Amino acid sequence: MVNALVVRKTQLPNAQKMFRAAQYVRMSTDYQRYSIENQAAFIAAYAQLHSLSIVRTYRDEGESGLKIKNRPGLVQLLDDVRSGHADFDHILVYDLSRWGRFQDVDESAHYEFICKEAGIKVAYCAEQFDNDGSMMSSIVKNIKRVMAAEYSRELSVKVHAGQCRYARLGFMLGGRASYALRRELVDEKLRSKGVLKNGDRKYLLTDHVRLRPGSADEVAIVRWIFQEFLQGKSETAIARQLNRKAVPSSTGQPWNRASIGRLLRNENYIGNVVFNKRSRKLRGKNIYNLPDAWIRSEDCIEPIIERAVFLGAKKIIAERRVELPEEEMLKRLRRTLMKEKRLSPAIIDRTVGLPCTATYRNHFGSLRNVYRLIGYTSKRNCDYIDSRQTWANLIAKFASEMDAAIKTVDPRSNRKASISFRIARWCPGKKKHHSPYWAIRREVQLPAGWLVAIRLTEGNRTVLDFVLFPTAEMNRPVMKLSERTRLRREFHRFNNFDALVQSVSRVTKPSRASQTKLAQPSKQPRSSQAKTTSDRAQR
Repeated sequence: MVNALVVRKTQLPNAQKMFRAAQYVRMSTDYQRYSIENQAAFIAAYAQLHSLSIVRTYRDEGESGLKIKNRPGLVQLLDDVRSGHADFDHILVYDLSRWGRFQDVDESAHYEFICKEAGIKVAYCAEQFDNDGSMMSSIVKNIKRVMAAEYSRELSVKVHAGQCRYARLGFMLGGRASYALRRELVDEKLRSKGVLKNGDRKYLLTDHVRLRPGSADEVAIVRWIFQEFLQGKSETAIARQLNRKAVPSSTGQPWNRASIGRLLRNENYIGNVVFNKRSRKLRGKNIYNLPDAWIRSEDCIEPIIERAVFLGAKKIIAERRVELPEEEMLKRLRRTLMKEKRLSPAIIDRTVGLPCTATYRNHFGSLRNVYRLIGYTSKRNCDYIDSRQTWANLIAKFASEMDAAIKTVDPRSNRKASISFRIARWCPGKKKHHSPYWAIRREVQLPAGWLVAIRLTEGNRTVLDFVLFPTAEMNRPVMKLSERTRLRREFHRFNNFDALVQSVSRVTKPSRASQTKLAQPSKQPRSSQAKTTSDRAQR
């Protein structure tokens, strides 16, 4: 990078920061004139003209300017400015569009104001005005921001119109080819240029991508799936049979109900290309479009499935989906309750004529709300649902205090202690003479380190004590920890959190005396589970 120097993290006096500048460069994929090298060369000339020395470079390569969340370079720049670590007093940007094409012009102004508030001037090198805060520069700058945002909106409309035109011609527009299909690259005269592998893309504007049938084995699998479905097998049963035979899917993942369902609905297998089922403009939310807005090109692919077979599968799928009013859903559930004498998710899912539990949750919020509406009280204790957020906040508090205690022992230490927290709920014994136990749910794979089980009192309303043991002992999704088990495995118990903190602090202290059995947890695979280290504590 031109004039990009190694950055020092030290603070500099204001006098030494004068005439020091950082450059911010960004390139999406639109024009060569916005390449990183061209921007850097122009900024370097501007810096030389104004006697500025570029000491740091922030860059976002191949990133859109619509939002800030996908631009680590700009995020780092603003973080350095906010934290006071910026050792420069100028920020040089090629032009306003490189700063961003934010759809809300106030967002662009806000990020510039953050720099201005810290005493750092933002200069747009290729613009015809000086960003000096004058009335004229403010007016022109705001107009330029609106133009940058409008350019993205206009370009989005043009790109979408072009995609629709190519879809009507039967070309594929991005994405992975469906199972048993291949992406074929063709030139402007539709002559084949070979098959594209996963991850390959076209580079010439005159080239296009079409779909064609893949290997004979995969084509046979697709025909077998349709045949089995028409004979009455469910998507789940078909997926289970494919996995049992070790038939690989196009993604490499095991087959499941959803993947079989998508395959049965895919019109590619009868020769059609369907585009614009979903749209996501200007990096907004995905929108499911109505069928009237779909772009369908028929008979542009060599068919794999006969149209009559595809329509038969489509009819089965359509007929088994029945739209019921909410009152009818509750009425059918009441009839099921009178017949079964009780309700549970398993009963609801297996009863013919009832929507599945997921549908009830989507309509009424939760099964507890559904039970309340039909006047049913479950024997199962569901109070833990209401207390989830309370215990989550408590775990966050404990993790923060643990982190602070570890830092107090030795702030310069690089030793790490991975500590996970879990709530251990009190459960009565299955029989009257059985002792109670505490249920600990793992939820995800725990990192190598220690697990703090926060045991609750009977009724699960207050904390009883804390049990510390290596995460290697938690080798099941749900662990039933009784007092007898704790004593047999020699798990450490603490009456209060302060005693636990003191013990863990001694373990993490970098001294030979602390190299005890407690400080040597068994190794486990790494995980994204939250950790408590000498640098941070998270739930």
